[in-house]
Amino acid sequence: MYKINEIFYSLQGEGFHTGTPSVFVRFSGCNLRCGFCDTHHEPGTVMSLPEIVDAVASHPVAALVVLTGGEPTLWADEPLVRALQMTGKRIAIETNGTRPVLPGIDWVTLSPKSGFPGGDTVPCVLTRCDELKVVYLGQDLSQYDTIEARHRFLQPCYSDNPAEREQHLRACIDAVMNNPGWRLSLQTHRTLGLR
Repeated sequence: MYKINEIFYSLQGEGFHTGTPSVFVRFSGCNLRCGFCDTHHEPGTVMSLPEIVDAVASHPVAALVVLTGGEPTLWADEPLVRALQMTGKRIAIETNGTRPVLPGIDWVTLSPKSGFPGGDTVPCVLTRCDELKVVYLGQDLSQYDTIEARHRFLQPCYSDNPAEREQHLRACIDAVMNNPGWRLSLQTHRTLGLR
């Protein structure tokens, strides 16, 4: 049994797979309490493995299933990964990196929260990923130098305040311009009105 916040079909809105039709399996709960978290992931419904697989398989055109949260490594296990592999979809996970990732995951997006109030209560243990996606609030980027990543993205921290949001965006653009090993990631799903 797994506590699921929601399962939905949409376009990936950020990072390397931006624009890719995907089935999102959002798990409930997180082991961190970041002050800037914009995901209401605590509510959830307990679902069985067959129920999750049926919900994912009901979107046959999506080639990618994204395990997200909250923190998906609190719930995802080997039986779930094996069952999702049987759907024929590639499996991606979006994790804060505080727990190991299971084998069988095709794409790991690491979004470490160290250095942020509420995000540094549990250390990041992952040192390798496909995609490093960092929420940027002006922190020293050298702290991520030891993480081996095929792709590095900086993403401006979202704010409901338009002026603050613009300030975060400009600071993120400047950081990317001054650190060309990084690329800019925007939350395009917000602009497009998607989940």
